Amino acid sequence: MSRSARLLRLLDLLRRARQPQTGPALAQTLDISLRTLYRDIGTLRDQGADILGDPGLGFEMRPGFLLPPLMFTPDELEALMLGAQWVGNQADGQLAAAAASALGRIRANLPMDLRIELDTSGLLVPSTQAIPQEPWQGPLRAAIRSQHKVLLHYRDQKDQTSERRVWPFAMGFFEHVRVLAAWCELRQDFRHFRADRVLEVEILAERYPESRARLIQRWSRQMGHKAGQRC
Repeated sequence: MSRSARLLRLLDLLRRARQPQTGPALAQTLDISLRTLYRDIGTLRDQGADILGDPGLGFEMRPGFLLPPLMFTPDELEALMLGAQWVGNQADGQLAAAAASALGRIRANLPMDLRIELDTSGLLVPSTQAIPQEPWQGPLRAAIRSQHKVLLHYRDQKDQTSERRVWPFAMGFFEHVRVLAAWCELRQDFRHFRADRVLEVEILAERYPESRARLIQRWSRQMGHKAGQRC
């Protein structure tokens, strides 16, 4: 195991632990000496990790520490690169630009060897036929983040139009279509709206009364129950 991979593993052990970890236990898990472990903890502290503790007392890390980009493993970097390429092909221009910007920021902070690995990975996301990007993808994503109600002017599969006040909480990006998952005030139930059938979007000032996390939990249970009924 390389030193960078070992440091990453040590960070994961400390972040996931629910109580202080002793030096000997950490050293045994990593298959290194106590001296090497203490040196690695010092390195992580120098890089900004808020690790509490001392030899003989155990070590723990305060929550909130962000992993520096240089600590990503090659597999993690390839996953990030593939994800950014996919977003560039499938999402709206604003989100695609954000993915490219984030990947560029990570790349700029990588050591040269990992930067070369990223640039020459040979992993590609094939370009698909261009799909028209609906202009309200950005506003809908903003409404999901801020948990605001939305008024949709919508055309269904029978070509009939309607207005729906909905609570948007998720958006699915499929190969040929984007789908908004929301609670519909008219139907008093969860509904899915194809983005290409939305005619107009109005973000309302009112926030919906239930948290996005709670809506996702209820929606997931309902979808799981319906899937079980089809089996």
